[in-house]
Amino acid sequence: MEKISLNIAKRIQLLIQGESIPHGQLKAKVIDQMLEEGILHLKLQGRSRKTVFATNAGAIANFLSSHLGINDLNNYIANLEHGTSRSENIVASSDSKSSARRTFKGFLVNCFSPVKTKMNGQDFLIKPQEGAYTYIHDFETFTIPPDTLIVGVENPENFRFIRKQAKLFNAESILFVSRYPQSNDLITWLQGIPNSYLHFGDFDFEGIRIFKDEYYQYLQSRASFFIPENIEVLIRTYGNKALYDKQYKTNTTETLGFNAALQELIALYHRYKKCLEQEVLIQVNSTH
Repeated sequence: MEKISLNIAKRIQLLIQGESIPHGQLKAKVIDQMLEEGILHLKLQGRSRKTVFATNAGAIANFLSSHLGINDLNNYIANLEHGTSRSENIVASSDSKSSARRTFKGFLVNCFSPVKTKMNGQDFLIKPQEGAYTYIHDFETFTIPPDTLIVGVENPENFRFIRKQAKLFNAESILFVSRYPQSNDLITWLQGIPNSYLHFGDFDFEGIRIFKDEYYQYLQSRASFFIPENIEVLIRTYGNKALYDKQYKTNTTETLGFNAALQELIALYHRYKKCLEQEVLIQVNSTH
């Protein structure tokens, strides 16, 4: 039961380990599907050279398990390399609890004030208990008031402690959505509703790239990038120089400043040679 070739399996293993690989070396349907679902990403280097990279190794593992029944990529590769029997490869690539279908769809939502929504035509009040979230499975029938602001939270820690960051957002009705689990379901839902979308992510080059590639290109004028009023003080005080150095070397930054607000934000990165992880806002806003 060979789901993907040995060559592609080894390259996926490298992507999981954090390496970038030329797009031309990844010609396979499974790669195209992971790019389409936002699990893998393309980066342009120079005028025409494209490389593929991943930001969430867990999303790749989940995809391989739910779509292809490959539950242990290392064992799968070892079996192909050593020419094990078909029955042994089946054990490595599938089991009675997995099949080539999605086991979960949808996305997580959270809020610090109740939001009146509808699900399957029925009234549905979103009011998660502290320490719990609401998982939206039937997102195709999930509707919210058109004036509710949707805030997309990039990092799980900020999504978990959203109440500690309540003073950052002043809209009357806000629904927070999580970027994970990573799939096309969230952006599909966002494209089908009129609400404004505010991206709450890391204040670094990668955070802007995620906003640009995964949200702005689909939502355009409905999407904006959240920038705190005191962002300069935060970057100067809590910014991470190593993060700036690493991302500045590996990201093509010319196309990231596609509006005035982002241009000013990127200028602050360069001024202080620092970037800021959004988790800092949990502590800063809960103690002041």
